[in-house]
Amino acid sequence: MRLSFRITGKVQGIGYRWFVKETALRHKVCGWVRNTADSAVEGEAQGPVPALDSFLKELRTGHAWAAVNGAETQEMLDSEAAEKEFQIKPSENRQ
Repeated sequence: MRLSFRITGKVQGIGYRWFVKETALRHKVCGWVRNTADSAVEGEAQGPVPALDSFLKELRTGHAWAAVNGAETQEMLDSEAAEKEFQIKPSENRQ
C-alpha cells in the first residue's frame, strides 16, 4: 500500500524529518519526506498495511519535541517504480 501524509503543528526546526526517516527504517517503509512552505511536513510512504499503521501512529506521538496538531493521509496507487529506501527531499519552496 502507498499513501501520502501531511503532518501539521510544531514539526519544523526540531529534527522531525530525521525522526520520520528513522521511524520509516524501523518499520521497513519506503518513501520520502520534506518540509513544506506552510511549516508542515509532507511525504509519501509505501509498505505493508500493518507497517504503515505503526509508522503513522509513531509520527503522531513519537517525537519528544514535536507538537503534532494534525495528521492527514490519503491512499495512493502503488507504484512499481517506487523507492527502495526512505529519503529526505529538499524543502518545498517558500512563497
